[in-house]
Amino acid sequence: MPRILVVDDDPMVGATIEVLLQRQGFDVTLADGGEMGLAALETQTYDVMLVDIFMPHMRGFESIRIFHERAPATPLIAMSGYAFASSASPSPDFLRMALELGASRCLRKPFTPDALLTTIRECLAGAGESAQKDKKEAP
Repeated sequence: MPRILVVDDDPMVGATIEVLLQRQGFDVTLADGGEMGLAALETQTYDVMLVDIFMPHMRGFESIRIFHERAPATPLIAMSGYAFASSASPSPDFLRMALELGASRCLRKPFTPDALLTTIRECLAGAGESAQKDKKEAP
């Protein structure tokens, strides 16, 4: 059963993701912020991490960088519900920035359950392919 770490400061978002993933057979650990997520990462390994970009205390970009440093082989999905002002006014591409800091994939909130599950399955498949490749390259 794949283990998923969900790091989101919004209790409703976290609980919704947790229930959805548990119903799909995933073992889910829910952390309500970066510090709790890092503490969970120190005590257990995960197959995928879902990390919100914008959280209080430890900012999401900092979290993504640190999570990626602590578990570089674990796929990280960055989530953002940032409300982009308008297409006319330029705004930073936060999801692209998250990819540059080590995120494997990004999801813009609100996302559908299908989009979440597809992204997680792609990360799990990619991690499996990397492990197979590493085994083949080993002497």
